[in-house]
Amino acid sequence: MDVTARLTELGITLPTVVPPIAAYQPAVRSRDHVYVSGQLPIVDGELLATGLVGDDVTPERAAELARVCALNGLAAVEALVGLASVTRIVKVNGFVASAPGFTGQPAVINGASNLFGDVFGEAGTHARSAVGVAALPLGAPVEVDLVVEVA
Repeated sequence: MDVTARLTELGITLPTVVPPIAAYQPAVRSRDHVYVSGQLPIVDGELLATGLVGDDVTPERAAELARVCALNGLAAVEALVGLASVTRIVKVNGFVASAPGFTGQPAVINGASNLFGDVFGEAGTHARSAVGVAALPLGAPVEVDLVVEVA
């Protein structure tokens, strides 16, 4: 699959890599895997939303933000090894800053998972965790990290 052509077909332009906000790298390769650090919904240096999902942020908006996190993750992979080398999305971890009683984390993280499926087809299906947390860095409502297999 030509990932660049698929992104164009979907009307997706990868963002620039979000610079780390602490002491880590956006992505690191170890043999045939790339480990992508947690990505926040940041575009052009701006965090798109803050707050708790189910209170300050709707689940639908949070799913859109999870998609942004996923795009930022793909940008980190592109910068490190190139998306053409990706053979599979292996694992996605999604974290949702959740209001008390909110239990819709899986639907929120579908925003990221669906993007990977749209871009990579069968190779975009993956193992996943969707976890509710009390707070995330900078007050973000969602964060996504991933592991990808590369050739």
